[in-house]
Amino acid sequence: MTEKKKLVIKRGRRTTASKNFVFTEKDITAAAPRRDYALSAWKRFQETPMPSLRDEAWRRTDLRKMPLDAFRIPEDGAWQNLAALPDDLARPLTDAAHGGQVVLLPGGARVHLSDEIQAQGVIFTDFKTAEREHCDLLARLLGQIVRADEGKFAALAAALAQNGVLLYVPRGVEVEQPLQSIYWGPGGGLAHISHLIVWLEDGAAATFVHESASPDESEPALHAGLVEVHVGQDAHLRFVELQSWGRHVWNFTHERARLERDASIDWIFGAVGSRLTKNFSDLDLVGEGASGRISGFYFADDHQHFDLDTQQNHFAPHTTSDLLYKGALTEKSRSVWQGMIYVAPGAQKTDGYQANRNLVLSEHARADSIPGLEILADDVRCTHGATVGKIEEEPYFYLLSRGIPPREAYRLLVEGFFDPIMQRIPYEGVRNRFIQVIEEKMAK
Repeated sequence: MTEKKKLVIKRGRRTTASKNFVFTEKDITAAAPRRDYALSAWKRFQETPMPSLRDEAWRRTDLRKMPLDAFRIPEDGAWQNLAALPDDLARPLTDAAHGGQVVLLPGGARVHLSDEIQAQGVIFTDFKTAEREHCDLLARLLGQIVRADEGKFAALAAALAQNGVLLYVPRGVEVEQPLQSIYWGPGGGLAHISHLIVWLEDGAAATFVHESASPDESEPALHAGLVEVHVGQDAHLRFVELQSWGRHVWNFTHERARLERDASIDWIFGAVGSRLTKNFSDLDLVGEGASGRISGFYFADDHQHFDLDTQQNHFAPHTTSDLLYKGALTEKSRSVWQGMIYVAPGAQKTDGYQANRNLVLSEHARADSIPGLEILADDVRCTHGATVGKIEEEPYFYLLSRGIPPREAYRLLVEGFFDPIMQRIPYEGVRNRFIQVIEEKMAK
């Protein structure tokens, strides 16, 4: 008699990685007063489960292939035995020169700030220095904008941030020269944990550029970061943020800007690197008359995965938000954009706009675009839109008919697609960096 084979059906699917992070409480390097904050966040990190495909915010981002047990915290001075920061990354992107620069490195940091800006009372330094020289200020600002209980990776960054950047601009001070910080994260198998605090008091003004970058490595690496931004009454901030991690990096960030009465922010966001990025970016308009503009650029290729989650929260009347994200995808890459405009009860005369445009350059690439509105006031103007499309044949053939080679014609159309974003960027250096990325990815 022949034994019948049994058909086994497995229902459901495994939604989280099979292993766990190997971090311990001994990895907390923060000194007082940051240590109490870090210990509280560590408890939250241990209590919070890993995100899974069952969670609404993570439905389209699968972490099952992330090797959780492969990451370790860099030791002090680890950067000395790793790839050095390239000269081109240290050059100013927004002006001929910058007024100050903070370079965060695995297990270290370098700080420079001009005497003129220091004389204005501006604090621009790394967290280790702030713990020694500005401990009361740091203790007062930590966790005021982004809470450690907002997610697994928010708690991780709050607990284990080896270092970070503190930018504090006193009341009424206008910093004319741009300030720049760089997180340079070479080294496979490392966990790069960062925390940025940007705090402008009432009537202050500044331009701040931050870039996270690393070379490509053979071993996977991790980045988890927090970005906390406060723009006081009648204050104005230009914030440029670039992400160019190597293709081995799993990247997770929680970011929020809070604007008081009549404050404004021009927030420019660019994402071109990493293996996988999950980014939460919130704009909280808590003061009447506050306004924020967010311009996003992303270009994915190979198997890159970008999941960008944006919130425009109008908590006060007469507030304005304007968001435009544009992205292109080639090969087998994927992007997810989830956007929401929220208008609180009583936030009358709100003017909110959001748009996401995607250009799919390969039959294997995919873009998901999910705009949303939640309106709880009755005298507002809120609009949103999203598109996913390919290169149009008519303009392409027109360029060919004018004698332009196919590859060049294709590149011109992609650059034309991104032109509305480029026009929103007032810095030639940032525009040139994005154009260089387009050319490099199109060259494939």
